[in-house]
Amino acid sequence: MKKSKFNWGPGLFLITYHLILLVGLPLYFINHSPAAGLVITSAVLMYITGLSVTVGYHRLYSHSAYKAKPAVEAVLAFFGSMATEGSAIRWSFDHRHHHAFVDTDKDPYSIKKGFWYAHFMWLFEKPKEIENKVVSDLVKNPILSFQHKHYVALMFGTNIFATLVIGWYFNDYLGSFLFAWMLRTFVLHHCTWFINSLAHVWGARTYCQELSAVDNYMIALLTFGEGYHNYHHTFAYDYRNGIRWFHFDPTKWIIWTLSKVGLASKLRTNQRYFIEERLLMERKRILLAKIQSSYEDHKEVLKEKIQNLTDSAQAKLRLMRDLSERYSMLKKSPDKKDVVLELKEQIKVAKKELKQEWEYWMDMTKDIMSGTAASKISTPSVK
Repeated sequence: MKKSKFNWGPGLFLITYHLILLVGLPLYFINHSPAAGLVITSAVLMYITGLSVTVGYHRLYSHSAYKAKPAVEAVLAFFGSMATEGSAIRWSFDHRHHHAFVDTDKDPYSIKKGFWYAHFMWLFEKPKEIENKVVSDLVKNPILSFQHKHYVALMFGTNIFATLVIGWYFNDYLGSFLFAWMLRTFVLHHCTWFINSLAHVWGARTYCQELSAVDNYMIALLTFGEGYHNYHHTFAYDYRNGIRWFHFDPTKWIIWTLSKVGLASKLRTNQRYFIEERLLMERKRILLAKIQSSYEDHKEVLKEKIQNLTDSAQAKLRLMRDLSERYSMLKKSPDKKDVVLELKEQIKVAKKELKQEWEYWMDMTKDIMSGTAASKISTPSVK
């Protein structure tokens, strides 16, 4: 007898709560008007459970982007169970496979199989058995092992507990069930699923054109800061998704805050100049492809100009990186004051030269992408 490939437990749960909302919410609104406090509390709980997944399941466990104290892990496991997205071990196993095999048939939620498959249809298929070697670091964690072993009981227990407490406080158990549990789960799930679907189709491939993952500020608003997905897939171990100060990334802010109060440590980041060098090489790839496809005349001359400009910018980025590293190592040494002052002056000059380099690079990019570069080949190459 052929075994069913349907993932019965999660599949029935997903279908059931969608049906409950489809029928229950209209009936509720016919006879009730939810208290504003109930709606706000449900929204806050949705955000807390969502952040438990991004702070915990994703950046802490899937990518080991930082270390957290056991008390923080216990809180993340509690609200992570309430999020109803599986145990941290199960979630991390799938996610590590996603990164290892992104955009291939081995990717558990590959966008190549369609938007809706990546969004949630993959959840109806029986998952791959967990291989301990893939999550060997996580199965040794007693908090995660306990959560994984008792996940179903913890999922229902945490949600029932929250529903009863909120229902008691607002004297509306039905409203609490529909808003604090069912609707919260619905919104949270679809926001999380957008990372697998929308964040692979709508946005810019800033750091790597070969990946389907994209960067999009609007998606970051919906996904607790996970919308800078091309960056994340390019530099997966970084505890940040949004690396600029203006990037919306509450997950990053929470991890940073935890580190400042001693509850998190060993935050992993990518060096600024290494990121900029990656951007440089990606832009070079785009420009060379544009020259190859759009220019008939002076193709080789333009390619040489791009190569010369890239080599020059790359050298200056590496110089800035080396100077910055030396400055960081020596700035607190009292007997190295003269060396530090000299390094500061060298960094100032290097920054000015690098700025000029980027300005020329941007002008060249504009000319090539607009199709006017061939008429300006007399411009001297950067030396």
